[in-house]
Amino acid sequence: MLRIYLLVILLGAPLLLAAQELNCKVTINADQVSTSDRGVFKDMERSISAFMNTRKWTTDTYKNYERIDCSIFLNISKMPAIGSFVASAQVTVARPVYNTNYETVLLNFADREWEFEYIESLPLEYNDNTYISNLTSMLAYYAYIIIGMDADSFSEKGGDPYFQKALTVVNNAQSSNRPGWQSIGSTRNRYNLIENINNPQMIELRKNTYRYHRLALDTYDKNPDESRQIILQALKNIKAVWQIYPSAIFVISFFDAKANELVNVFSEGNLNVRREAYDILTTVDAKRNIYQKIIASN
Repeated sequence: MLRIYLLVILLGAPLLLAAQELNCKVTINADQVSTSDRGVFKDMERSISAFMNTRKWTTDTYKNYERIDCSIFLNISKMPAIGSFVASAQVTVARPVYNTNYETVLLNFADREWEFEYIESLPLEYNDNTYISNLTSMLAYYAYIIIGMDADSFSEKGGDPYFQKALTVVNNAQSSNRPGWQSIGSTRNRYNLIENINNPQMIELRKNTYRYHRLALDTYDKNPDESRQIILQALKNIKAVWQIYPSAIFVISFFDAKANELVNVFSEGNLNVRREAYDILTTVDAKRNIYQKIIASN
């Protein structure tokens, strides 16, 4: 598996016992919830962390040093009834860049439609083939999204099998009528993210994940100018998709993850390349003023 080979080089670590795929940090903030039973939130944090990190999500063999760094920050805003919760989640996944101590963010996704039930000390049950609970379906969905994004960054469309599993989770959850699983309503939900990822007209975004990370960032230390050209072409591909789907969450989430990194990449090098990148970025991601730094100095 390409990821295994690369990370052996990346980290030079000794082989360890086989481990699960994810190294997921789970943080729960329930400051907005008024309840005397605060222990349920610590129990929930431990239970979700165990669900993400101890379950085997693929048939691949991972070593401890290969586990995918990711995080889920769950901000619980309401508890309408005992055992019932309303929240938003921030899901982040990162992977190391070859020959550096730097980790690049692959996904930084805000999910504002988390509604779920949780009873302290009860096990979290999940099955790929059926919908059991909203909480475990949402967690499994993101486990597959995280693994798919990571795999896409190491080989072109390497995430296909995991994105198909995420799509299965969505299809199984359709009958639940819980928010986030349907095509109607918000365009920034779980349904629309996986629809974008699997949309043939957005396939260049998937291919860009590989080009951007494996062909550009992983070789940046050797040839930064060539890497900038590859990333610039990736931005052109994104702009072409954006012109067809200006509100696509897959495009929005790319810039949510990469805006600061892109500023760092294009703040040096050939001025014409920097200006071209600046023009694309301020067109496609006009809401950010940080891109001004790209052309601030000649």
